[in-house]
Amino acid sequence: MSISPPAFHDIDPPQRLLMGPGPANAHPRVLRAMSAQLLGQFDPEFTEYMNETMALYRYVFQTRNQWTFLIDGTARSAIEASLVSLLAPGDDAVIVNAGRFGHLLIEIAERCGATIHTVEGEWGTVVPYERIAEAVARIKPRVLATVFGDTSTTMAQPIAGLGELCKAHGTYLYVDATATLSGMAIPVDEWGADIVTAGLQKCLGGPAGVAPITISDRAAAYIFSRRHVERGLLTAETAAGAGQRIASNYFDLAMLMDYWSDKRLNHHTEGTTLLYGARECARLVAEETLERRIARHQQASDAMVSGLKAMGLRLFGDPAHKMTNVCAIYIPEGLDGERVRTRMRVQFGIEIGTAFGPLRGKVWRIGSMGYNCSQPNVLHVLGAFEAALRAEGVKLPSGAGVDAALHAYAKA
Repeated sequence: MSISPPAFHDIDPPQRLLMGPGPANAHPRVLRAMSAQLLGQFDPEFTEYMNETMALYRYVFQTRNQWTFLIDGTARSAIEASLVSLLAPGDDAVIVNAGRFGHLLIEIAERCGATIHTVEGEWGTVVPYERIAEAVARIKPRVLATVFGDTSTTMAQPIAGLGELCKAHGTYLYVDATATLSGMAIPVDEWGADIVTAGLQKCLGGPAGVAPITISDRAAAYIFSRRHVERGLLTAETAAGAGQRIASNYFDLAMLMDYWSDKRLNHHTEGTTLLYGARECARLVAEETLERRIARHQQASDAMVSGLKAMGLRLFGDPAHKMTNVCAIYIPEGLDGERVRTRMRVQFGIEIGTAFGPLRGKVWRIGSMGYNCSQPNVLHVLGAFEAALRAEGVKLPSGAGVDAALHAYAKA
């Protein structure tokens, strides 16, 4: 029996302005960088790009950590690499849980065989430092894990003080900054965080598929104590650690650090194209400067919030701890939120987000981040959102959202 080859057209996706909680549109320079020619993973030209990428992300993370590099995989891959490399079966982990991605940290830590202790908060709030400090002091866990910027709730959990707390109790601090790196201040060294990870597809203005990570010397020393060298790479010069072997091969940070070091000890074939893109993302941050980029996200947030409030809409969550790159809006009672999202996409070419878990069907989520974080895009979304709501029968003050946003920008 012969099977006919399938015939498909060239990829030609429609134009979309991605203004949900992520992904956002990639910067054109990032897309151009990703079209560059491939090189071998040990080519001196390519390994120099690796070194440059490490240097650039030290700036983005505001750290002097030697071990600042990329994990080949989406942001979740870096979360898993961090937890599986720090946690062994039976280790205690305290996890701050106030949203979908706190639950994700719990699930990954459970899969590592850790004993889980949670410090819980309601969705739309953050967990007070005192409650976290009590749990860490009482349990003295191997890891304290938290999310800085949970897009499911739009809340940014305060991190200041947690690094000092963890060092006092022999604990490693892991922070998931997937949605906030380069959009909000993430001073890794000032925080005293041991591992912080992120993704490209949010404030960095790149595609999903590669994840920046930074690791403190303290955490690196512990991870190297669990180093395992693949049998096919063993030589007289390669030494294993005395600790329990890390449970994942692909996400073994000790082996990945050996590859990103001067040893260039082979682990996998590096994702050349994605490294080019990640490098360009960080170059764009350095050119703009972190200070200006963070201010740009704050200005867009202030304008978006002002516009939504002027339209008579109600925002979800504690405004004192709101992320600057995404906000959640209650869906007016009796309104079909998915019909509005469909109108935004079909009639205006704009994607806004739905919600998860207990917020499903109750809020929309609108983001302004990275390349998309600009005054024209904020105004375009507010105007289209007003039109979509009016088409569904919602009575709104005409033009109030755009006017309020313009006023907020004028004050910035």
